[in-house]
Amino acid sequence: MALTDTLPLAVPDVEEVRRDARAALDAVTAAARRLDDPTAPGGLAGPSALPGWSRSHVLAHVTAIGEAMARQAEVAARGGLAEVYDGGAAGREAGIRAGARRSVAEHVAALEALAGRLDAAWPAAGSPDWAARVTYRDGTVVDALVAWWREVRVHAVDLDAGIGLASWPPALGHHLLDFLGVRLADDVTVELAGEPDRLVAGPGGLRRPDAPGAVVVRGALVDVAAWLAGRSPGTDPVALRAGEPVALPPIGPWPSPYSPPAGDARA
Repeated sequence: MALTDTLPLAVPDVEEVRRDARAALDAVTAAARRLDDPTAPGGLAGPSALPGWSRSHVLAHVTAIGEAMARQAEVAARGGLAEVYDGGAAGREAGIRAGARRSVAEHVAALEALAGRLDAAWPAAGSPDWAARVTYRDGTVVDALVAWWREVRVHAVDLDAGIGLASWPPALGHHLLDFLGVRLADDVTVELAGEPDRLVAGPGGLRRPDAPGAVVVRGALVDVAAWLAGRSPGTDPVALRAGEPVALPPIGPWPSPYSPPAGDARA
């Protein structure tokens, strides 16, 4: 396969992303509401899929990152810039700890209020305000929206309350591969099952899958995206070197302005 056969980085459609992010938030809110059911295993205080975090911690984080991205858009619309979290990384952690003390009703109310705030914060379709600068990754309002989409979709699964990897649309899978490709070592290339022309490589650039010493990770889009995101795939991807099976390669830290420790999946 020639390197020119590869596709460029996927650029999600803004309106598609906005709609899907809202659908994901609605799904999280519905799942949170069900946690008040006494038959729900573990309930709100039960463990999430993230080590050390309860479901309440996940809901608190979803609300916090949504509020943070809404503020990025709100302040950008006024021509200003705002810190992502008041107090930076320490403020982020303190906010999650405080939010984790909410009841189910309080979480649901916060999520519903967040939905309205985000609907009002995002610019109208086609508005030049999408290109307004934000502090988040020194990017634009589009980047804030995509970050929110990524966070709410990934953490909806982390909640471990009935929302699975099947909820991830293909556009999110491709975005995660683009965003998380920096986690790959320079000698690793990803090949997607059913998409032979779609290769993903680490920061060192694309290597031919048959290059000496190269490790090729193969799997379905959603499974490779989950693996790169530090989540449990439905079916583990396979890794090959010179056509022989090898262990899946280690991946680097999450590329976040507030990166968790290496190996920590709490984005």
